[in-house]
Amino acid sequence: MIASPLCIADRPGHRARTLRRTCPIQRLRGGERHHFFGYYNKSAWDRTGRYLLGNEVAMMDAPLTPDLRANVGYFDLKDRELFHAIDTTTAWNWQMGCQLQWLDGEPGHKFIYNIRTDDTSARCPGFGAIVFDIDSGKKTALSMPVYVCAPDSRYALCVDYRRLYVTHETIGYAEHGGPFTLELAPADDGIHRLDLATGETALIVSYDDLREFHPVASMERAIHWVSHIEINPASSRMLFLHRWTERTADETCFLHRLITMNADGSGMRLLECSDHPLPQLADDFDPSAVGTFDYEKSEYQISHPLWQDDAHVVAWSPHAGSIHYHLYEDADDGQVEVIGRDLLTENGHMSFSPVDTRWLLSDTYPDSRTNTRILFIYDMREGVRYEIGEFHAPPELKKENRCDLHPRWNRDGLAVCIDSVHEGERQMYVIDVSQITGAR
Repeated sequence: MIASPLCIADRPGHRARTLRRTCPIQRLRGGERHHFFGYYNKSAWDRTGRYLLGNEVAMMDAPLTPDLRANVGYFDLKDRELFHAIDTTTAWNWQMGCQLQWLDGEPGHKFIYNIRTDDTSARCPGFGAIVFDIDSGKKTALSMPVYVCAPDSRYALCVDYRRLYVTHETIGYAEHGGPFTLELAPADDGIHRLDLATGETALIVSYDDLREFHPVASMERAIHWVSHIEINPASSRMLFLHRWTERTADETCFLHRLITMNADGSGMRLLECSDHPLPQLADDFDPSAVGTFDYEKSEYQISHPLWQDDAHVVAWSPHAGSIHYHLYEDADDGQVEVIGRDLLTENGHMSFSPVDTRWLLSDTYPDSRTNTRILFIYDMREGVRYEIGEFHAPPELKKENRCDLHPRWNRDGLAVCIDSVHEGERQMYVIDVSQITGAR
């Protein structure tokens, strides 16, 4: 990977500007059903560029139930873009799918995804994961559902998706009889580490640990959870959002912290905290007045953190009194820099090119008037925002079943893949951005 200067475009003497580029876009065929990948934080392409992971469903949207099924599989881009379904799962949601991801540290073409199981004695009863080998067709079962796998494929980090369904329904898994009442900050649950070779698991940080780490008063009566767990390229350190609230039904009542720590749970570091007064907790506040995307557009939101390299984290976050795309140095008293101060002015799903961190890919949430989302690439060196597409989002899709673009790079940084419903179906699209990122 080429490491570009951190935020040179925001330094004196550089003029920020926005340009529009028409980039070739192709809808993956795949058949008559709907297709989507899910989140923005990992590439759907394998290392060779031949296979593209995806989920296949019979409908564009539906309420999530424990019995709603999705096919798991991949597109073969060298064989008419045929979608090969290798399994079905009921452990998924519209935002993240079933956490499909390649195991790049393994030889061949192996990927992992979450499933439901009959094992009620497991750490996350009724849930697990499968590793599938395209070359041999072999499936290997694991005892916990995964959130993210380390780049070296030695371990995965895991959470209880039943808890997420209670605290942040959009990214959790429903279960029969639920949602259930949960402990606010249990000492026996949190982020678990799963050894992908042996299947052994260990709790590396608990919710009680997090509540006691630089505590604030708003944590005392709140329920706690984590999300947006990511592992750095060296597989040595992780980041996550620690969230807590007294009212799970209203996302504008969520409070946030951005934390990093070593892969064994040591060396925990607080990078940002957005604790603030919550008038929404007043008895006369009407939660129904909150719009679908008000939470994502809040001035207190810490959202979508991702590693730029082994020592820097990008996030949409409030810092020093204003909210921007910020780049944090993962160090005690580390520097914090604004990215694209005048151009990147709203929350999005951001990630750096896997071959050159000069290029930052992101999107916007739907405009409140037009329901249009913008897909763009930001040039960190020159301070240019290249807008490469606008996509309509039907307003009838709400919080749990919406379809964010969730852009993700291919392996050579010359194409991106998105999920979209702008043509009346939930489908995956590949966009050629080589005219921007291929020019040196």
